[in-house]
Amino acid sequence: MRLLFLRKALVQAALPRQKWRISSQSKLSNLFAKKVERALGTTGARVAIIARMGRPASELPEGMHFTHVALAVYSEITAANSEKMRGYAIHNLYQQDGHPDVSDLVQDYPVDFFAGVATLESGLIIPSPELQARLLNVISSPTYKQLHQRDYSVIANPYTLGRQNCTEFVLDVVNAAIYQTSDISVIKANTKAYFVAQPVNVSPFKLMLGSMFSAEVSTADHLGQPVTATFERIADYLQKYDQGSTVKTIYPD
Repeated sequence: MRLLFLRKALVQAALPRQKWRISSQSKLSNLFAKKVERALGTTGARVAIIARMGRPASELPEGMHFTHVALAVYSEITAANSEKMRGYAIHNLYQQDGHPDVSDLVQDYPVDFFAGVATLESGLIIPSPELQARLLNVISSPTYKQLHQRDYSVIANPYTLGRQNCTEFVLDVVNAAIYQTSDISVIKANTKAYFVAQPVNVSPFKLMLGSMFSAEVSTADHLGQPVTATFERIADYLQKYDQGSTVKTIYPD
């Protein structure tokens, strides 16, 4: 029971995974996904940061709300009937099936992104036009894949190397764009200097149990109290340093 509580309290996992996304989609989640995509479209965003609630808020530690964060990129999309259309592709870091301590970079779409979520609610960060242009350059360059660390931890420390979760990956991409560099040491130095991480408010005993019994929980990249990146802390960061960025929350009708 202790381990179950820990997993519920900490999880920022990328579920639902690709193998069952299509079959698990509900009419409501599909409608909500389309609403989020329309909301993105009305902003004119070419790149946005998008978040979802994979777990009920009551199961998350203090200061954490959204459980998965990714990049939404306005793209040319090929439909199942080979028709070309414009829409948002979602660029994610997901844990592997069967190997929750290892992640892959996966592209999917809004209907996939919101399939099986606990709550139909989405957070959006619309960066300034200048930062969007820089983000596009990073995403389309080798830097994007180079920033990926395959070793996964649900509470990855955004200031260090060794472990990474979806939110830290997005933050690394954002800082690569802001500082126009692929040098991870420069990225991490600026993250440490300017980004305020979220303390992980879970007792050390539960963290110890989690790291012992759950592959997706690791404290190996932390010294002292664990901290991690969250959607809300990235929103605060960009509103402070990226003039013109906006934050929105989308709810179902």
